[in-house]
Amino acid sequence: MVSLVCSFRYPGKYALTALVGALEAHPEFDDLALHLPRRTDDLIAAVRDEQKRGRQVVVAWSFYSPSFPECADELRQVRASVDAPFLAIAGGVHATAEPRQTLEGGFDLICIGEGERALPELLRRVRDGGDVSTVPGFARLVGREVVRAPKPQRIELDEFPPFSPRRGLFGAIELTRGCIYACRFCQTPFFSKATFRHRPVDDVARWARELRRSGRRDVRFISPTSLSYGSTDTSVNLAAVEALLAKVSEAMAPEGRVFFGTFPSEVRPEHVTPDALALLRRFVANDSLIIGGQSGSDRVLDRSRRGHDVGAIVRAVEVAVAGGFRPDVDFILGLPGEEASDVAATVSLMERLADLGARVHGHAFMPLPGTPFRDAPPARIDEATQAALDRLASKQALYGHWKQQLATAAEIADRRDRPQVARMMRGADNA
Repeated sequence: MVSLVCSFRYPGKYALTALVGALEAHPEFDDLALHLPRRTDDLIAAVRDEQKRGRQVVVAWSFYSPSFPECADELRQVRASVDAPFLAIAGGVHATAEPRQTLEGGFDLICIGEGERALPELLRRVRDGGDVSTVPGFARLVGREVVRAPKPQRIELDEFPPFSPRRGLFGAIELTRGCIYACRFCQTPFFSKATFRHRPVDDVARWARELRRSGRRDVRFISPTSLSYGSTDTSVNLAAVEALLAKVSEAMAPEGRVFFGTFPSEVRPEHVTPDALALLRRFVANDSLIIGGQSGSDRVLDRSRRGHDVGAIVRAVEVAVAGGFRPDVDFILGLPGEEASDVAATVSLMERLADLGARVHGHAFMPLPGTPFRDAPPARIDEATQAALDRLASKQALYGHWKQQLATAAEIADRRDRPQVARMMRGADNA
């Protein structure tokens, strides 16, 4: 018998929810012993209990780059507290972008890329006493060399559930994986490729019905760009969005609520049009929209490959307010190549948008592994700019954890494996 123990912490729990859901596509794992501890002490206890029952234990983590040190430290605590061996695995964008660093953190195997096919096969081999070192999608460390097994076949989203109804584990429904825009600071397109894969409308509605059947009232979605649903390029397919929202609204009736274009997803500014917002008004419960602005400088937007200009951000806010939505506009402070004039332009745009009725959400630039900006210096924000941001925050016009992210950005820069990332990304840039 095999047991799966997942470190079920934010933000890795979202990926693990989908992976547990993927196991539901395999009836052979219906009797799998599964534990989802949120605390290290509970994780250690779960591993010990399952080992006492004579089971082979797989312990899984999924994390983004900022959480890597915390997860590696948790693994060290588990190993120090558990006498019998277990298999420690990790996945997520950091493991994909920094395989050697992740493996040197103590993990036995890491999943490179998507895990929906890889995890069931790994559990199958552990259960049957097979060779786990060759499971497609995984990599291991041999000396100082990262040895990768073959890639698994790419998945389509409707092949697997987005969560696990049988185990009472629910979450947002992933609408779209991958992103064609490939912004230079973002890990999403370099983890899931710079293409769109959309979950079909009928499949989304199916899982919305499962949510409603469980007694849950709200449905939310995961998408890098919500109004790109149904599109293969930069155009907006409002007919596809309407079909989606109509089917989901029907599935959630009579008392369910649909949230679209808000956390954990956003909309691009050039997609915010009167027609799009009139469509949303017919179906959605949210009165806010998260809009990705990122900078008040056209030069910095162009350098970041955002695909829109400052004018699009202003128009989006004006249209959103006129359409009855409160815009929450994301900005990244300290993007590579910023000069004093660019910073001033960004702060000025924040103030202008606040006057128009928007809130601004501040982030500090982090040189994330797996992105073209991986080797850029971390964000640094001068005192005058910080003072201006504090004034916006005091008026409830700015929110976010950008101050904490400044320290996180410096930590990521300090620990990154530059040669390894550069080698990996040369291939990604040419893909």
